Amino acid sequence: MARPAPDHDIDELDVEVSHPKKSAAGVTAVAVSLKRAVEQMGVRRTAQTLLRLNQVSGFDCQGCAWPDPDPDHRHTAEFCENGAKAVTEEATLRRVDREFFARHSVAELVGRTDYWLGQQGRLTEPMVLREGGTHYEPIAWDAAFALVADHLAGLDSPDEAVFYTSGRTSNEAAFA
Repeated sequence: MARPAPDHDIDELDVEVSHPKKSAAGVTAVAVSLKRAVEQMGVRRTAQTLLRLNQVSGFDCQGCAWPDPDPDHRHTAEFCENGAKAVTEEATLRRVDREFFARHSVAELVGRTDYWLGQQGRLTEPMVLREGGTHYEPIAWDAAFALVADHLAGLDSPDEAVFYTSGRTSNEAAFA
C-alpha cells in the first residue's frame, strides 16, 4: 500500500548547502531509497521493481547511464540512489485523477515545484486545458487524438510542428 502524496510543497529556498560528505553512498543512501520506494510502491512492488533495475532480464534505469557490467558480474543492486528514486516516481501507485485537477488550477500548479508535482502520481486519463480554462478537464482518448490531429492538420507546413518526448531526457537535450 502506498502512502498518500504530500499536500505541502517543499521550499526550495530553504535548502542548506554544506561541506561534502566523505562518501556519496552507503547505508544512508540505501535506507533513503528504500523508504521512498516503499512509501510510493509498497513493499512487494518495491522488491519486484528494484531487483529488475539494470539487470539482464530487467530494464535500464531511465535516469542515468549506469554501465552494463558483464552478466556474470552483476550485483543485486545495480543502481544509484537517484536511479532508485526516478524508478520509484515512475512506478508509483499514486494516481492523479480528474478530482485532483478539479481541486488545483493551472495557476496553482505552475507555482508548485517539480518535486511536488512528481510526487502526486501518474495520470489516469487524458486531460485538456480548454481555451480560456483555468483547470485541466478530462477528455476521451478518441477526442484527444482528434484534437491533436485537427491542430496538426491546420498547420501550413510540417515544419511548424515540434515534438518533444522524454524517458527522463533532459530539457537541455531538446535544444541540441
